[in-house]
Amino acid sequence: MSAAGGCLCGGVRFSVRGALRPVIACHCSQCRRWTGGFVMATEAASADLSFGAADTLTWYASSAGAERGFCGRCGSVLFWRRTTGVPTHISILAGALDPPTGLRLASHIFAADKSDFYDITDGLPQAAQWPER
Repeated sequence: MSAAGGCLCGGVRFSVRGALRPVIACHCSQCRRWTGGFVMATEAASADLSFGAADTLTWYASSAGAERGFCGRCGSVLFWRRTTGVPTHISILAGALDPPTGLRLASHIFAADKSDFYDITDGLPQAAQWPER
């Protein structure tokens, strides 16, 4: 599978050659503050991600073990990755991908942290926190 995507202004453009994980919705407080809602992201092997444009890509260390990638010009949120150990995968926000993606929402994580202004009613599996892998 291959996919392409980017930010709103075009300052960041990327492509993925390889498998994408089904989409997972994260309802943690960091994702909520980062986007104003919950995050829906897929995941790819880091080695499968390449950039056609990345001049405006900015990384923010959001915790001791992770950072979030966004466009420093238009503010589009794009990536999440671990910074501890040897990171082999990168989360890609599903909305940053050019359609058609062929992806489907598969589950929810950090459902116990979701805000009170919405309900999760799609019947998909929910994990209260980070699921065991």
